Amino acid sequence: MAEQAVDRGARAHGGQARFFGRQRELAALRADIERAGLDTLSGRKAPRARVLLIAGRPGSGRTALAEELVRRLAPEYPDGVLRARLTEPDGRRVPLERAARGLLDALSLATPAGADEDVLTEMVREALAARRTLLFLDDAAGAEQVDPLLPDNPDCLVVAVSQGPLTGIPDVRPCTLGGLDVKSAIELLSGYTGSVRTTVDPQAAESVAEVCGGQPAALVLVGGWLAARPKASVAGAARRLKSMSADDSQPASVGPLARAFRLVYEELPRSTARLLRMLTLAPAGIADAHTASALAGCSVSAAQATLDDFAALGLLRPAGDRFEVPGALMPLLRPLLEAEDRPAEVQVARARMLERTVRQLQSCRAVTEPDGSPARLRLAGLPRALRFPTTPAAARWLDTRLPALLASARLAVVDGGLDTLARRLISALVRALAAHRGTEAAAPDLYGLHQLVLDVAERRGLHRERAAALLNLADLDARTGRTEEALARYRAALDAGRAAHDPYATGRAMESVGGAHEELGDWQRAADWYGRALAQRQARSERADEARLYGRLAGVHTYAGRYGEALRAWRAAVAGYRRLGDLPSQARALSEAARVQEYAGRPRESLQTCREAVEQAQRAGDVRLQAALQLRLADTLDRLGDPAAARLHRTTAGRLLGEEGPTEGAGAGTGDSTCDIRSGSGKD
Repeated sequence: MAEQAVDRGARAHGGQARFFGRQRELAALRADIERAGLDTLSGRKAPRARVLLIAGRPGSGRTALAEELVRRLAPEYPDGVLRARLTEPDGRRVPLERAARGLLDALSLATPAGADEDVLTEMVREALAARRTLLFLDDAAGAEQVDPLLPDNPDCLVVAVSQGPLTGIPDVRPCTLGGLDVKSAIELLSGYTGSVRTTVDPQAAESVAEVCGGQPAALVLVGGWLAARPKASVAGAARRLKSMSADDSQPASVGPLARAFRLVYEELPRSTARLLRMLTLAPAGIADAHTASALAGCSVSAAQATLDDFAALGLLRPAGDRFEVPGALMPLLRPLLEAEDRPAEVQVARARMLERTVRQLQSCRAVTEPDGSPARLRLAGLPRALRFPTTPAAARWLDTRLPALLASARLAVVDGGLDTLARRLISALVRALAAHRGTEAAAPDLYGLHQLVLDVAERRGLHRERAAALLNLADLDARTGRTEEALARYRAALDAGRAAHDPYATGRAMESVGGAHEELGDWQRAADWYGRALAQRQARSERADEARLYGRLAGVHTYAGRYGEALRAWRAAVAGYRRLGDLPSQARALSEAARVQEYAGRPRESLQTCREAVEQAQRAGDVRLQAALQLRLADTLDRLGDPAAARLHRTTAGRLLGEEGPTEGAGAGTGDSTCDIRSGSGKD
């Protein structure tokens, strides 16, 4: 934001970064840390972290002051500094769920996909309860954003930046900012113009500081304008600022910044001014050369040069290889965009930006594919500027751009006019995240993306995509233990799949409904839904899925103690795998059938079935499965009173496993195991 330019202005012009003024405010904030709170005065230990509030309008230097305070205090907090921004550059509040997730990511703590803000803010407070941490909350819109994040730990400190008071949080005294003092304002201006131009005409420099109201953001813009015009005088800048009429549509406090902005903006070339306005479309207010190139329809090199010029003028804030649109300038740029650019042109620019982002994401994913693959061949056909040289380079790009990429997807969906591009963008982002991070690690971000897909699908009546999004969300709910929510989504996905006449979605949804009921221990409903899914697979002659579903159905019957039905289902699964020629799955199904026979009190039949399973495992060459089955045989022989034979089978298992050690457990081709029997019924 522009207020941070107070201590960064010199860096933009090759000088050493400096912080100007605010010594009285820093001293007051320091003293406030040591001040006894209401709890201490009443004899109680403070239950929560102390909150230091820096209040002021955007452009007043509030964030710069907070950053300087945090920099000075950081050595006193050995567990580090955490940062969260609570308002988007366009003025929208950042959801607490997203802010809390960002803090947990900074602490390297895993977060459950789809968790609500109550769960995540509680995780933040728990994580900070045992740490001595400094928490910096920038641009808070109100106390309701700050209070849920406050650590229940008096050893932590919270520095909050807001436009007004945080009513509702006890024991907080705001440090309210006005303008810089004249001396500091002139020092800031001199960082851009050089000391000679302000020294030879000190009255003009004071006049500029006065017209700018001492606001750092306004002074930075005037300083950038003067730096770009070595022959212009400070007095001339002061006269031009004074001659500009006030904008009645803006509050009086915004007037100084609005004048300084007009001074710079009105002398920009037409095409350059248009690009500046278009940068308000950049997601999260973050733009790089590719974003600017797509918005303006120019080359990447030209866009980079223009962005550098904007940064020198104070219109953008450098952030590594990217630039941020100052939040203080957003309210001035957005009306200009609406007034000077036709909606169709804005929509075309937004579409170009989304298309460029899609191509970058496709390139980011393609670089992870093997050489010679179709994806790598398509990658070679992309312009050099869109290609990544290595997989680590692509991963770094994805990590640094992820907040902006997620914001881009959200904005594209909210816009509603570019749903096709929005769907392509989300699809490309999902694939890139899965390729570089894996679906488990990326699950929290994937959850939000699937929700966006669902929003578009419901708005457009796209039943097939709605079913896919619901299935993906339900899977993530199920993995994180929200089985009831998963069940509701699986049922909704079934309805959507039927509306789309999509047999895959309906079959998948029916099987998943059965799985949810199984997880809830409702064996009867689980068996019913597995049976429905099985009937559909049989009608479509999908033999592999049919055999797998027989295994799932058998598992439920086993849990319910219906051993006869379980054996019939396992035999059907064995027959299915035999027809498919799938020897390992056939061996596993036989193994599970032997297990059920043992539970049903038929040890000799179990012994025979287990030997058949060993033969199939040997034919399949599955050594670990052979070892597990040998151990199963040994246990059965022990129960039949033949310990000598049991020892032989255990010896065989040990020889097969070698140094690895035996691992019990052979699922029935589905990954499910029925070793934990919850019903002791002996009914057949």
